[in-house]
Amino acid sequence: MARRTPKFALPAAWPARALVGLRARLLAWFDANRRDLPWRAAPDGRRDPYRVWVSEVMLQQTTVAAVVPYFERFVAALPTVRALAAADEQRVLKLWEGLGYYRRARHLYAAAQRLVRDHAGELPDDPAVWAALPGVGRYILGAVLSQAFDRRLPIVEANSLRVLARLFGFRGDPREGEGKAWVWAAAEAVLPAKRCGDFNQALMELGALVCKPAVPDCARCPLAARCGANRLGLQSAIPPKKPAPAITAVNEVGVVVRDGAKVLLCQRPATAGRWQNMWEVPHAPRGDGEDLSAAAARVARELTGFAVEPGAELVLIRHGVTRYAITLACVEAARAGGAFAPGAYAAAEWVAPAELADYPVSAPQRKLMTALANPAPRLF
Repeated sequence: MARRTPKFALPAAWPARALVGLRARLLAWFDANRRDLPWRAAPDGRRDPYRVWVSEVMLQQTTVAAVVPYFERFVAALPTVRALAAADEQRVLKLWEGLGYYRRARHLYAAAQRLVRDHAGELPDDPAVWAALPGVGRYILGAVLSQAFDRRLPIVEANSLRVLARLFGFRGDPREGEGKAWVWAAAEAVLPAKRCGDFNQALMELGALVCKPAVPDCARCPLAARCGANRLGLQSAIPPKKPAPAITAVNEVGVVVRDGAKVLLCQRPATAGRWQNMWEVPHAPRGDGEDLSAAAARVARELTGFAVEPGAELVLIRHGVTRYAITLACVEAARAGGAFAPGAYAAAEWVAPAELADYPVSAPQRKLMTALANPAPRLF
């Protein structure tokens, strides 16, 4: 069941009747300015809980522009919760490939299987059912039930958080502690009795299109006359900026092991910290001052059990993971002996280059798969 939020008290500058006007103005603005996004209506015009759910899971930590093509491809391939539940996990991960944060896809898949097993494939109007599903927290629960069933449940994400903090002139940090409790209480208090899903979307849309982080367009905002941050000139200070995390540089070596015309692909175990059950060429951190060829031979032996003869560097890939800036030097190597030893990896397969596109891999590994079609050294 959705948790209860503390009671929200309107700032002194806001008479209670101002909420009525706020709701009306924001919904009118949304009706006139809402983006035409593929998950906002099913093909027959109804709100489809499945499409809402898939879109909201994809949108976590990902922009709308990035999500649209993935969403369209995903629901074309898996149009219902039953289709998702019946799919092979590798297919689900492949459809998700490039969106990142793959745990979202695995949770979505596991939740779909539970809905089919325990609820006959229905997506019910029941907060208790949703709260028990893998990967469903307070935000997903409120987003699906408010949009699909008009439940009066709040949501808070980066855009709505910023709008609410500025609107009410909240000077604390709404991302944690008492500030987090405050913003959830505010999000619940401003909800109307009807059109709750539209109102939640309107808050997010306003934050995405008008109340932007760096340069809010207050002249276009339907709530500007009531906005505390606008009145005090504190738009750039509310909410306070998060300190930038310290970035750690990491050097890795990846080994493209060849046996004749085929390449070794290894599957990460289900217990891996990230990219679980996905495929990759073996790679690991390179020791300080370690020779690249020696590092490649060591990584192949330690992670796969194969002895290799390292060759030329194929490609240098730079990418970021959370607070790490990773430089991955990929070395070609020929199999010289040994047999695959499960442990670091759950499985391994020898794959023809033309088949590499069929395997779900991470974004940096996809860059490598692309580079394997062209042996000239490249930098990503």
